[in-house]
Amino acid sequence: QITEGEETVLTALPVYHIFAFTANLLSFYRVGARNLLIPSPRPIQNLQRAFENYRVTWISGVNTLYNALLNEEWFLAFPPKHLKAAIGGGAAMHSAVVKRWEEVTGAPLAEGYGLTESSPVVCFQPFVGLRKTDSIGIPAPGTAIRLVDDDGKPVAAGEPGELIVRGPQVMHGYWNQAEDTAKTLRDGWLFTGDVAVMDSDFIFRIVDRKKDLIIVSGFNVYPNEIEDALSKHDKVLEAAVIGVKDAKTGEAVRAFVVKRDETLTDAELLAHCRTLLTGYKIPAKIVFRDELPKTPIGKILRKELRKEAV
Repeated sequence: QITEGEETVLTALPVYHIFAFTANLLSFYRVGARNLLIPSPRPIQNLQRAFENYRVTWISGVNTLYNALLNEEWFLAFPPKHLKAAIGGGAAMHSAVVKRWEEVTGAPLAEGYGLTESSPVVCFQPFVGLRKTDSIGIPAPGTAIRLVDDDGKPVAAGEPGELIVRGPQVMHGYWNQAEDTAKTLRDGWLFTGDVAVMDSDFIFRIVDRKKDLIIVSGFNVYPNEIEDALSKHDKVLEAAVIGVKDAKTGEAVRAFVVKRDETLTDAELLAHCRTLLTGYKIPAKIVFRDELPKTPIGKILRKELRKEAV
């Protein structure tokens, strides 16, 4: 519940990004909330004073931000007492991070989905009623969604397809870019480039970016699923997955992992993956790194990892 004039939202994302601009700046200013702007959320200790000195009731962030907070001793020792809820977006939330966040803070972490071209909200998880933590929830009011194949035809229920959206929040086009507009907007539908599935409860889940799809021996492999599996290991801090060329299988899965515990070995992690993933989805190689490349808002840059792998 939002109480007008009494909320304090922690804004650790840059307000030039449409996620923070809409969710934090516009939405919370509308109810007279105090906005705590964190100019630089890295190192993550920069958030400590805000939590200690203010009655933070809401926060928005990406998966890496929440994961980083959950690995800070000061945060675990004194989790925010007044937090009502957290909002996740910008990139897929990992189920292990959501579960631990809710255990530590006692506040729900609800994921939403959108993009700049949709101003930005398309779907969100409701805070009440049926909420599945591994989903993006239901369409926003007045929003129509379809899941289609490469020919633009609707896919069968439960099957993955590109998410396309139509609604009052969808853009009219890219400024002076007629060719790009024609590719993205077709017959009034915005083609997002994201692959999703809809379950029997009409709740949507993002599978991955279409361009990040890995094809191993003809089988579709989505990096998000593997990253989520890797993140469930207690000794993993962060993980990213890409596809690399392979003479035998066309492409092979390569995982980049930041350790939480230095004793972690690739053999241990592969054994963990075998308990959660089908054989062709298991990484062919695991590369341990000190950190992963990220955007200013904390999204992991798979394209930079692909460049390194070439």
